[in-house]
Amino acid sequence: MADWKDRLGVLYSTNPDYQYITDEAEEATTLPPQQQRLRISLSKKQRAGKEVTLVEGFVGTQDDLQALGKLLKTKCGVGGSAKDGEILVQGDHRARVRQLLLELGYTQTKGGQ
Repeated sequence: MADWKDRLGVLYSTNPDYQYITDEAEEATTLPPQQQRLRISLSKKQRAGKEVTLVEGFVGTQDDLQALGKLLKTKCGVGGSAKDGEILVQGDHRARVRQLLLELGYTQTKGGQ
């Protein structure tokens, strides 16, 4: 049974067939690496002039995105973030990120270099 906090104001219903439905969209399942179309680019926009390697186009769960982001950041030895289908790796690491993605089974991607 759902916790009362998850019901967003509905405390009780007299309808025995009532199904509580939220507007939340279900998270997409993660596509296999061969079907992903990731774009690698270098960006300075809204980052105070600092360069970041941007990986866009990931289709999958937030947990899988976080895991891939963590792996890329660890292998490059830098910080960054992963959210909203994008992975940010601090600095210009396009070549290293492309090599790592190919090793993981992702198909060759084109980016804004």
